[in-house]
Amino acid sequence: MRGRLAAVGVAGAIVALAGSVAGCAPAVTSSAAAADTNANAITSERDLQGIWTDPYQTPLQRPPQWAGKETFTEQEREEIDRQRASLPRRDQRVERGTERDVAGAYNAVFQSVRPTGPRTSLVVDPSDGRLPPLIADATARAKAERDFRLALLQPTATCKNKEAACAGGQYGPVSPRRNERPPFYNLGRTNRNDGPEDRSMAERCMGAVLPDFGGYRRIVQSADAVAIFYDTGQGQGWQRVIPISDRPHLPPSIRVHYGDSRGRWEGNTLVVDVTNFSPKSGFLNARENLRLTERWTRRDANTILYELTIQDDSTWTRPWTMRQELVKQDERANRIYYEPRCHEGNYGLTALLRGTRAEEEAFARGRGPDPATKDTATDFGNEGGTDVLTGGQ
Repeated sequence: MRGRLAAVGVAGAIVALAGSVAGCAPAVTSSAAAADTNANAITSERDLQGIWTDPYQTPLQRPPQWAGKETFTEQEREEIDRQRASLPRRDQRVERGTERDVAGAYNAVFQSVRPTGPRTSLVVDPSDGRLPPLIADATARAKAERDFRLALLQPTATCKNKEAACAGGQYGPVSPRRNERPPFYNLGRTNRNDGPEDRSMAERCMGAVLPDFGGYRRIVQSADAVAIFYDTGQGQGWQRVIPISDRPHLPPSIRVHYGDSRGRWEGNTLVVDVTNFSPKSGFLNARENLRLTERWTRRDANTILYELTIQDDSTWTRPWTMRQELVKQDERANRIYYEPRCHEGNYGLTALLRGTRAEEEAFARGRGPDPATKDTATDFGNEGGTDVLTGGQ
């Protein structure tokens, strides 16, 4: 209760501060304010409000087996979904009594499988539906990060058995790199549990990212701002506010996990520029140099066309664009919890760290194996077949 009251107090302080800053701003004439309000007025063509989602499963980039094919026929979609529905996925059992079998206890009931969409990729530019190549520096960064992860994985059975998770690595003794810091801020699973930052962002209840192509979005807007709640993961939803303003972005020295958004109307399309990402957040191979240009267009009563151009000259050889059609959802049948709640039930992370300390103590006393030889990085439980839509991408 005290925490909630404190949050209210902080919110009140922020409101008070905003008021004081506004009081110091140059006065705006009533005619100028009225003109600005009219320019941003919410007409039926600009009304983006409601709960929206993409009801279909579409690969981000076109899998090789669909090369040269932009869309599926209805018959092809039905056959693909028939094959996809037959997969056991995480319900597939492996050797009973093994750690790998226990990992499958997080079974397929927790996985959402949407029907196949009409397009073979979300990417529409380049026209082949594939992401542009990485530049040389980005390839080197990815290799440095991969080499570090493989070094920590090398004493495990995953490398001994030459499984896919150890591709490019080799089996061997515990690496001295186990005592090193990662080459870049860690965003994924690392085969080490010295602290929370050895674990993935999702395990830390920080798995939400921008751009976000999945889940539900609830949009509320005014003439001055658009607010979007992204219902992400298991209680990892987050709230985004986009000012409709010609104010400049934050200075380059200030970095934000979800970037700094600025919106404007071009006709009936909301155009949003997003910059100032933090190096402690990431999308694919891009981090702080990521720049997004979003275009939100209300096509009809039940559809929003969402187009996104992604640019990072330190990662890809050229910008690329993806496209989604978001479908309006019934607001009574799709109620959303608007408060992130992952941390409140996140016993898994503390238990993992505590368990590793117990294993280290047992090993020091000669009562168990070295925890470094145990694979806690690989996402086991995915032996239940390859999805024909994505081809395992």
